[in-house]
Amino acid sequence: MSTLSNSTNIFWQESPVGKLDRQKLLNQKGCVLWITGLSGSGKSTLACSLSKELHSRGKLSYILDGDNLRHGLNKNLGFKPEDRTENIRRVGEVAKLFADAGLICIASLISPYRKDRDACRAMLPDANFIEVFMNMPLELCEARDTKGLYKLARSGKIKGFTGIDDPYEPPLSCEIEIQQKDGVCAAPGAMAGQVVSYLEEKGYLQCQ
Repeated sequence: MSTLSNSTNIFWQESPVGKLDRQKLLNQKGCVLWITGLSGSGKSTLACSLSKELHSRGKLSYILDGDNLRHGLNKNLGFKPEDRTENIRRVGEVAKLFADAGLICIASLISPYRKDRDACRAMLPDANFIEVFMNMPLELCEARDTKGLYKLARSGKIKGFTGIDDPYEPPLSCEIEIQQKDGVCAAPGAMAGQVVSYLEEKGYLQCQ
């Protein structure tokens, strides 16, 4: 007797149109840009600026924003460690599909645990997982506090808030690191430019 939890009697359905075909159609290579960092570090700002820059170049991208996904795909998940892990796993699987479709997928999530990010990296073949670390100091992120969450966490009204009473584990070997220079944050366009330069250098913005 089979149950809904038993997924052994399933088979992979191949498509006559493959990833390479889709990439040739779009003249780009599918990949996942995984933007990670503390709340207030500028992840969404970078994601939006990057998407706009890619669009201006005729490149197709899509943003998977952590907060937006919790309105739908992940609305049944909380912020306990096990829920955070499942949240990232689901986003990783969706990002993998976007990359397979030939899109440049921009995933913007705090994703605090290194093992969860590494698990998403392992989903992607051919080194198509590009980790972008928004390496901004906690003091700066808390001073911004655009959503008022740090204030709530400091007052004890939010428990398990990353950077306050729950850890953030920074990447050990990310592909791209964005940080302040002489105490000054780069403009959104400049940060996006840094990422686009990497994509150009690695050949993601064309399909040969």
